[in-house]
Amino acid sequence: MPARARGGIDENAGGVSVSDEKKPFHNPFEALKGKLGELPQGPAPRQQPEPKGPARAVVRMERKGRGGKEVTVVEQLELKPSQLEQWLKDLKGALGCGGAVENGTLVLQGDQRKRLPALLEARGVRKVIVG
Repeated sequence: MPARARGGIDENAGGVSVSDEKKPFHNPFEALKGKLGELPQGPAPRQQPEPKGPARAVVRMERKGRGGKEVTVVEQLELKPSQLEQWLKDLKGALGCGGAVENGTLVLQGDQRKRLPALLEARGVRKVIVG
């Protein structure tokens, strides 16, 4: 008759003994720890090229002709229409505002003159003029 533990539960129930429970689980990669120093070095990390963007951008706030509402206008980017649309989408997402492309300029809702220069410089604009 098997020995019973307190409470009427068999110690060897399920085929696991008490001494096996205290051992850590079997790690098949444990033997590879010693060979870690023998591995060759991986390739060096590649330097990301600095993003190239327009040479300059003029950022200004405007109210005229908009029913008194403030908008921030980004001019002189000299980008293709498809690139303007992508820039507008990214800037609207980063600033949390609406906007549109009008006659080759980006028009963003609200006064974004303080936050916008850092975002434009991160996109590769070399000179940002705030007016």
